[in-house]
Amino acid sequence: MAAAAVLLAGGAASARDWKTIRIATEAGYPPFNQLDAKDQPVGFDIDIAKALCQKIGANCSFEVADWDALIPSLNAGKFDAVVSSMAITPERRHQVAFTERYYERPTSFVARKDSKITAWGATGLKDKVIGVMANTVQASFLQSEVRPGGAEVKLYVSQDEANDDLVTGRLDAVLADKLTLAGWLKKPDSACCELKADVDVVKYARFFGEGEGIALRKTDADLVEKFNKAIADIRADGTYKTINDKYFPFSIY
Repeated sequence: MAAAAVLLAGGAASARDWKTIRIATEAGYPPFNQLDAKDQPVGFDIDIAKALCQKIGANCSFEVADWDALIPSLNAGKFDAVVSSMAITPERRHQVAFTERYYERPTSFVARKDSKITAWGATGLKDKVIGVMANTVQASFLQSEVRPGGAEVKLYVSQDEANDDLVTGRLDAVLADKLTLAGWLKKPDSACCELKADVDVVKYARFFGEGEGIALRKTDADLVEKFNKAIADIRADGTYKTINDKYFPFSIY
């Protein structure tokens, strides 16, 4: 029994040295996270995660999970961190710990170029159908601030599905991260549409949070510290800027 206890203690210590870190992402939110031709996760989130792991000195593996499963699976121990453009919000802080932000983003409405909508608040969107990805800060904002004015909020599993319905006329507008929408609007199949209006994310910070951070279990405070130091390090040595400039023509920090 004593020998077994020693082995168990050694295993617990090994599990906490963070030489290996299991990272999850949704892989459905380009250019931040998506799958390449070999079904491997790629994108801004993944490049940032790899740079952070290098600073920490950890061997990191990546796996894909549905958005709705990320936090429950993290807390269940299926992986150690979520790097998936997750906004830091008070509601999520009740469930997980967050690092400092590694970027922040604007939120915008996109609609067809011939849209007759002229006001992008609850009154102007009355009787309109607005698409949004489910369980996002954008969805929470629409359901709380816009739907009470008479708009229909239609929830989607992926951003691509919402964009497709906008193109085919099933939606009057879509609300999403502006950076993601800007990338989509460069594609030929989005020629029908354009950005229309930004949401005041400072005014509605209770929805849009404090930027995007890495989610970790509350019991892993030491790993939070390691990631925070790594974020500061890649900001200081230019690694962050190199990754930022690979995807965006302006700083998103």
